[in-house]
Amino acid sequence: MIKYLKIIGCFLSVLLVFSCKNTAKIESQKSVEKEVGLSAKEILGNPKYLAMSYGGYRDKDHNIEPTLAELKEDMKLLAAMGVKIIRTYKVHKPQAENVLKAITELKKEDPDFEMYVMLGAWIDCKNAFTDKPRLHNVESEANIPQMEKAISLANQYPDIVKIIAVGNEAMVKWAESYYVEPWIILKWVNHLQNLKKEGKLSKDLWITSSDNFASWGGGGPEYHIEDLNQLILAVDFISMHTYPMHDTHYQPEFWKKPFANKELTDLEKIEESMLRSKKYAQMQFSNVKKYMKSLGVDKPIHIGETGWASFSSGFYGSDGSKACDEYKEALYYKHMRDWTNKEGMSCFYFEGFDEPWKGGENDGNSEKHFGLFTVDGKAKYALWDEVDQGIFKGLTRNGNPITKTYNGDMEALMKDVEVPSTN
Repeated sequence: MIKYLKIIGCFLSVLLVFSCKNTAKIESQKSVEKEVGLSAKEILGNPKYLAMSYGGYRDKDHNIEPTLAELKEDMKLLAAMGVKIIRTYKVHKPQAENVLKAITELKKEDPDFEMYVMLGAWIDCKNAFTDKPRLHNVESEANIPQMEKAISLANQYPDIVKIIAVGNEAMVKWAESYYVEPWIILKWVNHLQNLKKEGKLSKDLWITSSDNFASWGGGGPEYHIEDLNQLILAVDFISMHTYPMHDTHYQPEFWKKPFANKELTDLEKIEESMLRSKKYAQMQFSNVKKYMKSLGVDKPIHIGETGWASFSSGFYGSDGSKACDEYKEALYYKHMRDWTNKEGMSCFYFEGFDEPWKGGENDGNSEKHFGLFTVDGKAKYALWDEVDQGIFKGLTRNGNPITKTYNGDMEALMKDVEVPSTN
């Protein structure tokens, strides 16, 4: 009997140890899951996690990097707007890595702070941005360290980096100064997917390339090649760009089409034009989806980039298509958010803040004016309601409290709003 009781006691001890180990393992798994957070699949398309393209450069000199304090300032402003995933573009400059550091610090300061990143790895052809002949079917030697750095950062910050985007408009043929043939993007996408299979990258990390709608098959037949088809099969989702604003100059027929109702007021003409711009973006999205479906593929498509500049002294300004002002920018922003949120898509809107280094020396170049905030922290018309709601209270940019452009004077703003040509 005593021997029997000893055996039972021994069995119970083993069972208890196993149970404790199993409980510890479960708790450890929960801890890891909590540390890593949500996956890309859970974030993308979720309207509670708005997306934004991000560049924090505040100076005309692109070599002047934003400080950690400035990056944290921006992350707080974006988070106040409901933005919880941002897109960066390259890792050979310190900004992307510093953004990850800034987010990490903010999470330590406030455990409820959430911000995730679609990490961009810049891809160039050989001799890109030089006077030498560009070799679009040969890649730049700089692509290797770019990809190595992106992989390293994804592993270092798995709780923040949820997507790696291989290249930015790197396949579209009008990017003459640097574009590559699709097989180069495909090679790197396959490399990242293989690292996931080998356990060298998180299995939940999503891989894509962020490119113009035409490059994803939504354009002409010159893009419909087997390497692109294989790329569509290889990515976890398609990240497509659409810019109706640019096409007000390059393909203006959708903008200048005569209105059916000649009795529309100027304001109604503007609003009708912006609705047509949204439909134009939707058409480009549909073309990409149609091409993808023709391959027998059904994957998520998200808007990797779209936006509307608030000022232009060139093609899109008073002497051009009259497309750019804060009123039209606000209408487009609202239309794109409403459409993509309703359809369960993410829209990495371009962009959160004006970047004065872009577009050369001309201060009126539209590339400098795509932000929803000015450099000094004024909220453009698209965000006036948010200022009124007090969501930016206590937040600053460049040390300035967030105020409205035009001092909030709607009448003054509308003086800069022009009616697009409808002839």
